[in-house]
Amino acid sequence: MPRYKLILEYDGGPYNGFQAQEASQPTVQASLERAILGFSGETVRVVTAGRTDTGVHALGQVIHFDLTKDWKPQVVADALNAHLVPEPIAILSAERCADDFSARFAATSRRYLYRILNRRSPPALDHGKVWPLKKPLDAAAMHTAGQILVGLHDFTTFRDVQCQAKSPVKTLDSVRVWREGEEVRLEFSARSFLHRQVRSMTGTLAEVGAGRWTAAEVQTALDAKDRKACGPVAPAGGLYLVEAIYPTASK
Repeated sequence: MPRYKLILEYDGGPYNGFQAQEASQPTVQASLERAILGFSGETVRVVTAGRTDTGVHALGQVIHFDLTKDWKPQVVADALNAHLVPEPIAILSAERCADDFSARFAATSRRYLYRILNRRSPPALDHGKVWPLKKPLDAAAMHTAGQILVGLHDFTTFRDVQCQAKSPVKTLDSVRVWREGEEVRLEFSARSFLHRQVRSMTGTLAEVGAGRWTAAEVQTALDAKDRKACGPVAPAGGLYLVEAIYPTASK
């Protein structure tokens, strides 16, 4: 049974996250599975690299699924894009992959980007795609404070109370913060993240950028291992899953 690996992008605004839920709730997964059924006649279950939350976007989400018929990958991509019109989901590429490949479990790293629009005027074209903050932010101070979070830690402070992960201990591989024009951008890389961890860390680092927190207070919050010690949680609209990385052999 052929297995296909697809890379896609989507606007998460209209969806209640990636993962399929009740029939009345629009999700990215449900839309994809309807499109697959529409072109192939097969009911499949899509496996994803990252189950993004409500309102979170993707630039390079990875999924896999199996089909009975051996379709050419480009035919799969083109057919899905046709069946997804007019939804804000686009298949960027498709390929045949190994029968034991898993979009979820084979990923060795996931990279997220958070966009903060740092100006007095609200966003017009990027409404729902950025977090608008009027107070000038010190991106360098945010970057310095972000290095406190890098490494193996108990991230209970930055973990949503509804997180279902077995352990709050995660390894954050890197944090980078920089200014790009009117935007302050934050990039986080790790093998896996806790529920709303990136948005929680972003909100806390924004407090540093605004001068309301110091780097030492970020350290204190991390050490507290207490959700109440977290700064404000950044809204979903500014968050993007950029890519999932796999070993070269996982194809």
